[in-house]
Amino acid sequence: MTRQARAYLFGISAVLLWSTVASAFKLSLRYLEPIQLLFYASVASLLVMFALVIRQGHLPQLLNTSRRDMLLCAVLGLLNPCLYYWVLFKAYDLLPAQEAQPLNYTWAITLSILAVPLLKQQLRRLDLLAIGISYLGILVIATHGAPLELHFSNGYGVLLALGSTLIWSLFWIFNTRSRMEPVVGLFLNFLFAIPIIALITGLTTGFGFDSINGLYGALYVGLFEMGITFVLWLNALRLTTSTAKVANLIFLSPILSLFLIHFIVGEDIHWSSGAGLLLIIAGNGLQQLGKPVLPPVKRE
Repeated sequence: MTRQARAYLFGISAVLLWSTVASAFKLSLRYLEPIQLLFYASVASLLVMFALVIRQGHLPQLLNTSRRDMLLCAVLGLLNPCLYYWVLFKAYDLLPAQEAQPLNYTWAITLSILAVPLLKQQLRRLDLLAIGISYLGILVIATHGAPLELHFSNGYGVLLALGSTLIWSLFWIFNTRSRMEPVVGLFLNFLFAIPIIALITGLTTGFGFDSINGLYGALYVGLFEMGITFVLWLNALRLTTSTAKVANLIFLSPILSLFLIHFIVGEDIHWSSGAGLLLIIAGNGLQQLGKPVLPPVKRE
């Protein structure tokens, strides 16, 4: 198998797994509260990340992490997984998955806006057009196809879904200051975040659950949303001869996700969800013309 073929294999595997997580979120939230899902998924992800650290030979770097890097990882852990996933899971709890998933997919647009004041980057006219198209897609989804009326199906849920993109973008902007191997950094993010997540869980909902199905869902989310899939995507970008060849695969994820939401979760897909998603994808794609590839991450 050629190097590029291996890159495609890793990339397609990541996209296929990521396309399932919106359904996994929604099904898991039938049995768990958002903070409970975050706790159990984070523990599963921490174990996966630790296994990957050992397998990839990064244990010496982990043991010799400087205080500066430890502090940065602790702060970043408050953003991701603690705050980001708590807000995202709450959005999925309030909204149909077909609405929460495309809204969260606008993180790339949010990232480009925040990069202006925080990274001193400039917006091109093409970027402004892309932002306008994407946010029109948001309005189409949030208003169920009646953007001029501005009547939102669940305004709080929409606000949370969009807020999650803000948190995610801040995480990756501040993460540019990290000098650590990505897997080591993510492991430390989760290690520092889990005690805080556990405290919040204990003080609010508690750790009990009514059905083992919720725990199965949390394990799936921890393995394939927060853990293994990130490494698959990172390997794809490292192996490819052209980042654009692999990066463009990510646009398949939200489309596949809508089909799975229909057939697995059982939601009837509203035309506005599909139309809004296409506008968001078009905006994201337009924004990437003539620019470096996005960070090696996706959103559900």
